[in-house]
Amino acid sequence: MLTYDRYEGGEAVTALDAFIAAYEEVYAEPPYREEPSDVAIFIEHYQVHCQRPGMRLVLARDDEEVVGFAYGYLLAPDTRWWKNVLEVELSAEFARETDDRTWVIIELAVRKAWRRRGIAAGLHARLLEGISAERVTLTVRPEPEAAPARSAYATWGYRRIGKSQPWEDAPYYDTMLLELDASRA
Repeated sequence: MLTYDRYEGGEAVTALDAFIAAYEEVYAEPPYREEPSDVAIFIEHYQVHCQRPGMRLVLARDDEEVVGFAYGYLLAPDTRWWKNVLEVELSAEFARETDDRTWVIIELAVRKAWRRRGIAAGLHARLLEGISAERVTLTVRPEPEAAPARSAYATWGYRRIGKSQPWEDAPYYDTMLLELDASRA
């Protein structure tokens, strides 16, 4: 039976052990091809992310087995998120963050054997349930292997705003944005 568990704020750090095997499995696939050193970096970043305002993690489980996960948090006023967007000049007003304006999805993944069952949509819905931000942003890889994810995001209302490179030597990503209807919060 499929269930979803949500963790808020610092309590999300306690769930890392529950989903790290799923993370390793998903991100070993193309286009990511992550190795143990990449997973170690993810763990370090995740522990920092758990301290961010608005941090939320959702795990999808089939019985007790974690089959998908998603997490994110609110962008801080000093974020570099919008500075990483290439190909387009974003206005200062667009890039202005206020601690509660933009919620960012850092990870949203489903293990291969459980894909195409609506689990990603379920994770996404539960991740955003009740947030009061004006908008949501995320990045997705441009390679053909990520086409199903890009298609899902477009179906959910996201639009591509540009290409980004989040750190030096990082691969390129498509940055996407979803404007939230204030009445739904």
